[in-house]
Amino acid sequence: MDEKLRNIVDGDGPGEVRIARLWWVVSGAGAILLVILLAAVIFYREANKPFGFEVEWMGELVEARAPVWTIPALVFNWVGGGISSIVFVPLTIIGGLLIWRRPWAALYYAVAAVTSVTLVLIIKNLVGRPRPTEILVQPDFGSFPSGHSANAALIATTLGIIFWRTWIWVAGTVYTVLMMLSRTYLGAHWISDTIGGLLIGVGVAVILWAPFAMRLYRERRLPHPPIWVKRGRHPALPDAAGQVKP
Repeated sequence: MDEKLRNIVDGDGPGEVRIARLWWVVSGAGAILLVILLAAVIFYREANKPFGFEVEWMGELVEARAPVWTIPALVFNWVGGGISSIVFVPLTIIGGLLIWRRPWAALYYAVAAVTSVTLVLIIKNLVGRPRPTEILVQPDFGSFPSGHSANAALIATTLGIIFWRTWIWVAGTVYTVLMMLSRTYLGAHWISDTIGGLLIGVGVAVILWAPFAMRLYRERRLPHPPIWVKRGRHPALPDAAGQVKP
């Protein structure tokens, strides 16, 4: 391994990398604070009273309901909630990261996912906001914040941070927005519920990125073939002596 690569891995010597975390953490904390403020507004204006624009939006969606929209919305409902969001999706992401030799990334995602779900459940039970009456699914208790939106935003943000690819950020943003729209279309949430979920997912992902930042950076800089490719035998990887074999 040459000196430059050694510096990246070990963080020693003149090649040591420093990662700014402060403003990212402040931004994430700001997102969580906005959720708390929004929760307080909803609670003190009586949790069962939606905002006027939310009632109008819900009315428009109810009139526009049709199978062509309902079927994909139900698919998003299944992917983003229940056993799928608790077991299938997290295990797929964690398993994929481990296969591609990203153990710290897998741990980062797992910790962020558990933290996000826990925070959503706590706020749901504290606020106790009833769900809209025009609902097409049978979700759990509490409308604010949206757990589906929080899960989608968390996945988009954590994977965007782990891989730092433009197409992942774009795909994650589209997925999150569609998830938020599907929740209001199905009558499972008001708009403010989905915004609260979005802020929780992004805020948790950014805050918990800080303690993992350097290890995630090092994992991203090193070559990571899947586990079935042996190190030193892949044409794109250096062997123990730092040489690339043809």
